[in-house]
Amino acid sequence: MAGRRRWSTEEILDAAAELLRTSDADSFSVRKLATTLGTDSSSLYRHFRSKTELLRAVADRILLAAMDGHRFEGDWKQRITSLALHLREAFGRQPQLATVWGRYASSGTGSRLVMEEVLQALRASGLPDEEIPARYHRLAVLIAALIASEAGVSTVTAAEREQGMELFRVAVLGADPERFPALAHFARDVRPLGADRHVAFEEILAAHLAHIEAAIRPG
Repeated sequence: MAGRRRWSTEEILDAAAELLRTSDADSFSVRKLATTLGTDSSSLYRHFRSKTELLRAVADRILLAAMDGHRFEGDWKQRITSLALHLREAFGRQPQLATVWGRYASSGTGSRLVMEEVLQALRASGLPDEEIPARYHRLAVLIAALIASEAGVSTVTAAEREQGMELFRVAVLGADPERFPALAHFARDVRPLGADRHVAFEEILAAHLAHIEAAIRPG
């Protein structure tokens, strides 16, 4: 009787990425992946020690593909902005994986390439070295959160979006002006969270970079 096929690490990651396109990190499991591959969980644990390690590797492949051979031009702010928009585009093609990255991060080559680019850009800004690690961390948290948030909205179905809009209109336009005076005042101008995500992404990032720039001491 022939033995079960031995799957390579890359084949396992391909299958995991495909499975995550139709599910999320919470419902994803090594057992479900093993069933998809026609093998048992123990064979996958020879490649990855845990579900979290596997998810990190999947997320890192997105980063690696996005960064492979790519150069970001311009001054330090342009480099960081281009990087952030490039990563947003990469995860936009696989939005289910954006939440994986936002939750689990990664520690592979793709992650190191992103860290290197951001750290180099911050050094080019004129910030003193002792301030750069903290500035990097805040920037990384912001970019990951914005990408994961935008990706989450993009996975909503048309029916869910319409239902959400109806609930939003009821909640906002029907707000009691005695209890919610500011909400009642701005009700016709306030927009739901899913609106203008692209513009909000760029404006929030630009504001954060301006905040960093303002902290750079002349000379």
